[in-house]
Amino acid sequence: MTPRLLLASSSPYRRALLERLGLPFTTASPDIDESPRPGESGNQLATRLAEAKALALREQFPDHWIIGSDQVASLPDGTLLHKPGTHEQAARQLQESSGHNVVFHTGLCLLDATTGNRQICCEPFKVHFRPLDPTEIDSYLRREQPYDCAGSFKMEGLGITLFERLEGHDPNSLVGLPLIALNRMLRYWGCNPLLAAD
Repeated sequence: MTPRLLLASSSPYRRALLERLGLPFTTASPDIDESPRPGESGNQLATRLAEAKALALREQFPDHWIIGSDQVASLPDGTLLHKPGTHEQAARQLQESSGHNVVFHTGLCLLDATTGNRQICCEPFKVHFRPLDPTEIDSYLRREQPYDCAGSFKMEGLGITLFERLEGHDPNSLVGLPLIALNRMLRYWGCNPLLAAD
């Protein structure tokens, strides 16, 4: 069984990750308010936004399985880190992360738009940043310009030099889409990527 899959994202990183499963899919960008609610944790925010992204496209794609995902990073004190957008904000985020453990919460929702059934989870991944000096931070940002990435780095690129170690179940979740969890969800509903082409 190969369902019609829709990735509710315009992210080239998530698109590249989903391509690894070898299933045909289309993409569309949901229009939602991503503002955190008062007192909302990183886990709660990432989960809520992943579901909201999938639901936002349900009417437009009523016969698809819609994949929504969102990522939020949190510092040890609970401060949430978002996409920095600018060099200055990215430098500030990396300075705050330097020498600390930052948890990346990647929410995932698989929605059957026909029935409204959905599977939802949040995959945590801990990044142990090594102490970084301002010169290293500036050099890294100018070389990789990760201004559209939560936490201000690209783990699949030079960002790997910023860490002491990584801790979690699925390194893909750190890039933006937890493929192990998604594969589990797909198989639960009868779509096995290893058998889909048979």
